[in-house]
Amino acid sequence: MESAKKKLATLVGCNYAGTPNELQGCINDVVAMRDTLINRFGFASGDVTVLTDERGSPVLPTGANIKRALADMVACAAPGDVLFFHYSGHGTLIPPVKAHHGHGECDEAIVPCDFNLITDVDFRRLVDRVPRGASFTMVSDSCHSGGLIDLEKEQIGPAVLSGGTPAAVASTPTTRTAARFLPYTAVIDHLSGVSGVDAAHHVAEHLLALFGTDASAKFHHHNHDAEQPARPDDGILLSGCQTDETSADVPEDDEAAAGGKACGAFSNAIQTVLASHPPPVSNRELVSMARRVLSEQGFEQHPCLYCSDANAEAPFLWQEEEKTIAVTAAAEPAMSAL
Repeated sequence: MESAKKKLATLVGCNYAGTPNELQGCINDVVAMRDTLINRFGFASGDVTVLTDERGSPVLPTGANIKRALADMVACAAPGDVLFFHYSGHGTLIPPVKAHHGHGECDEAIVPCDFNLITDVDFRRLVDRVPRGASFTMVSDSCHSGGLIDLEKEQIGPAVLSGGTPAAVASTPTTRTAARFLPYTAVIDHLSGVSGVDAAHHVAEHLLALFGTDASAKFHHHNHDAEQPARPDDGILLSGCQTDETSADVPEDDEAAAGGKACGAFSNAIQTVLASHPPPVSNRELVSMARRVLSEQGFEQHPCLYCSDANAEAPFLWQEEEKTIAVTAAAEPAMSAL
């Protein structure tokens, strides 16, 4: 991949304050990531869009606003650009509207502040619009986040590590943390109270009634199925856990909190790895080391990596090894003598 022309990021943190679904560390996660992008990876502050549901936020992280920010980022991209999306908030699993090819597996989604779910199909379509030669990296610190980019190849995860058979392990949060997970029934209960649609209906009926064309592409009749033409794929997903697991939201009084601040366990593990390892750190190395950090801290969640074989070994956000300034410094006296 050629050196990047632009580095663009969209960071989303949903704490759902004042609701039964409240979390503590999601906004802190994206604030920390913003600082890391600017200070370590050279992102310009004006190229980092932050959406949170903090009181007074100018743009709330609704489903439509998140998708619009991501679409705008992709629309600005050119070959060689580095695109990044970080999400901290609730995730959920949704049953298919109808069984796909005879199977009834649930699909992954993130939960914006207005519950207008963004699904694995939406992220697949987004990645498919990324210009060839540009890259799209996604970090999702949410429950059931494994596989959030539909059809992406699993590099680190239960199927690979167990020799092809997904591990039948569903972790639960420890007593010291909360889970970044909304059960499907909780999503339905919330939406039915707003949409007026009977709770017995599929979530698609609620979302289409409430949000119309802004609802996930998964729920529209024109949605194409998983059969898509092959194309070079520059989508990279680092998930906070496996599809069958939950991700921990760590309160500020926990020993694993980031500098005494509430955080996501996975987000904090990424920060820990990056702070202790000089560039470059590959995507595979970052996920593997984050797994070790979480294990040492006693968390029962297993981050996963989904991307092409080449991107698994590529540096996270394409950061190259820092060039020493000694060469430049040594050259200065010679230049001044001319």
